[in-house]
Amino acid sequence: NQFLPLIIVCASGGARMQEGSLSLMQMAKISSALYDYQSNKKLFYVSILTSPTTGGVTASFGMLGDIIIAEPNSYIAFAGKRVIEQTLNKTVPEGSQAAEYLFQKGLFD
Repeated sequence: NQFLPLIIVCASGGARMQEGSLSLMQMAKISSALYDYQSNKKLFYVSILTSPTTGGVTASFGMLGDIIIAEPNSYIAFAGKRVIEQTLNKTVPEGSQAAEYLFQKGLFD
């Protein structure tokens, strides 16, 4: 019956289609529970991103923290370099998905 701060340590290579829609639904359920936790209960949420944190975790609960911390030298992205390059037919700059670069761009606290 105590209301405590929440700390989540994230590491995910992303959900894959062969895992089925259930894996995607879990991210939505976690995000919804976090909304309730932060908005209604007014509790503090810290998200710690480790390597790798990619895919839906980055697009959902990984980036919802009141404070977002990234492990040094971690790989953090929505989509991997190869996927981006094949889809957009553009080169992804080296290091642009590294925690230090993303921190400089203001993505983390």
